[in-house]
Amino acid sequence: MASVILFHSVMGLRQVERDAAAQMRAAGHEAVTPDLYEGQTAETIAEGFALMGRIGWNTICERAEKAISELPASTVLAGLSMGAGIVAALWPKRQATKGVLLIHALADIPDNTHPGLPLQVHIADPDHFVHDAQMSDWRTAAKQVSLAAELFTYPGVGHFYTDPASPDYDAKAAALTWDRALAFLKEL
Repeated sequence: MASVILFHSVMGLRQVERDAAAQMRAAGHEAVTPDLYEGQTAETIAEGFALMGRIGWNTICERAEKAISELPASTVLAGLSMGAGIVAALWPKRQATKGVLLIHALADIPDNTHPGLPLQVHIADPDHFVHDAQMSDWRTAAKQVSLAAELFTYPGVGHFYTDPASPDYDAKAAALTWDRALAFLKEL
């Protein structure tokens, strides 16, 4: 069983994150989904970026640090889309994390990460937020620090393909993503 903190997308804490956490709990894990926007949500990614701008990145990161402060040091860091950016902000400070799970985005790999850290990433292919050169550079960085990294791509789907409320939704790719993610958590 893993303790997992799942950070939401730029659109705020919505049903997709709640459902993901519920799947994790049903598989025997402890999962929390902090609301970094304090109840505010957006209908579109563009509205989400505007909301994120109004709240401010520093405030969002402070809320994330507060949310994780009471959790075990080994808590798995997980993020959907913008949530991967939150993971990137916290990761250097969470050396005892059991693993990192990123869905719909990459996170910068900190210089102080420990070799062998389990890391799983799920990205649409193509994804207008993650370019091929970024994925190539990310793979190289993961190898350089000897992470136990898995990068899965899902051809022909849109950026937020796991969200049933999104026009990008793809049921088959979403099911495969969550099957792989739950298997990843089980192995930690």
